Amino acid sequence: MYRKQTNSRNKFSSRFGSSGSHNSQKRSGGKSFFGRGNSNGGSKGGKRGFQGENIAHSRFINKATITEEVDNFIPEHSFSDFLIDENLKKRIVAKGYLKPTPIQDRSIPHILKGQDIVGIANTGTGKTATFLIPLIDKVLKNRRNKVLIVVPTRELALQIQEELRDLTGGLKIFSVCCVGGASIGKQLSELRHTNEFIIGTPGRLSDLIKRKSILLNQFQTVVLDEADKMLDMGFINDMRFLMAGMPKPRHTLFFAATFSPEIERLIGEFLNEPVRISVKTRDTSKNVEQDIVRVGRGLNKIDVLRELLQREDFSKVLVFGRTKYGVEKLSKALVARGFKADSIHGNKNQSQRQRVLKGFKENKISILVATDVAARGLDIPDVSHVINFDVPANYDDYVHRIGRTGRADKKGKALTFVE
Repeated sequence: MYRKQTNSRNKFSSRFGSSGSHNSQKRSGGKSFFGRGNSNGGSKGGKRGFQGENIAHSRFINKATITEEVDNFIPEHSFSDFLIDENLKKRIVAKGYLKPTPIQDRSIPHILKGQDIVGIANTGTGKTATFLIPLIDKVLKNRRNKVLIVVPTRELALQIQEELRDLTGGLKIFSVCCVGGASIGKQLSELRHTNEFIIGTPGRLSDLIKRKSILLNQFQTVVLDEADKMLDMGFINDMRFLMAGMPKPRHTLFFAATFSPEIERLIGEFLNEPVRISVKTRDTSKNVEQDIVRVGRGLNKIDVLRELLQREDFSKVLVFGRTKYGVEKLSKALVARGFKADSIHGNKNQSQRQRVLKGFKENKISILVATDVAARGLDIPDVSHVINFDVPANYDDYVHRIGRTGRADKKGKALTFVE
């Protein structure tokens, strides 16, 4: 699993400058093949008035992209080894899962035993199947078991439901997705039926609980996925409301990509003697080559972006902007320049966002412009490039953004515009 990095000369070139060696980049204070960055902080990396973390531009550059395997991860288990339902094993094979990822290999046995789990893992490590596989088995063994899965965003909730349906095809397990931005009437109707899994965002779940359409005392198991992001988004009171209404003892699974004192306090509040499992190996993906695009004086950022997007290797590109207005404006500007582009942000309703995501997944559009919140939890295969058109508010957001490429052991590239 762990790789040793070696310095290499970046072969990716641009008319905005030329690449230097990794070591010379360190000496020059963040020099990129696109030009010279500002290594003193992020104050020049965005528009005036932007209040966010000062991020040294050198942190957006990583040219040590050639790696050597030194210790391939060898799982202790195979999916066939796990003591789970045989029909579920067939669904796992049909899904194309060959061997457990590190977080799956370490966590699934403990979840099958009914132990509380704290899982700290990078994005794209197979977290969703880590909890779905043993919890589906739990339901199959006793249909009275019900599972509540709480996530920060609509997109992540829908992706989990999609994977759940893939893994439970023909097993007569039912679920409902309860998220804001979608018809609450439809959700109320679906909740009148028996659902073994309810997946939702904290605000909408709280609303439905207050309407008594969801009875928390019926749930023996709860999953808090991307708990760190829910905390960042201000859902702490909703999380506490949900957890306070659930029975004790209960089975609690807690997953996050980052760790902080606030997260530690939540673990103390919500979990009972949890098993802690961490497979987080580094801040940014080993498969993502990172660099900056230095936008010189007199150059228009959209024109620079246009020239990049015209290159053949920019085949499937995710562009991040800071605001809903800016993302929509940039998307329209790219369409006007002849690109197959669209956007997702908080001002679009759920059906609009799902239509755009479907088009991006199916390659009907090649450029998706998004805000951080709208893109949280996206799992889109084969994204060739992530472009930070606007510098992220903090380094955690940067790590999340670039994690949308270089997934499933494929290579990806991340570029950050600095001015």
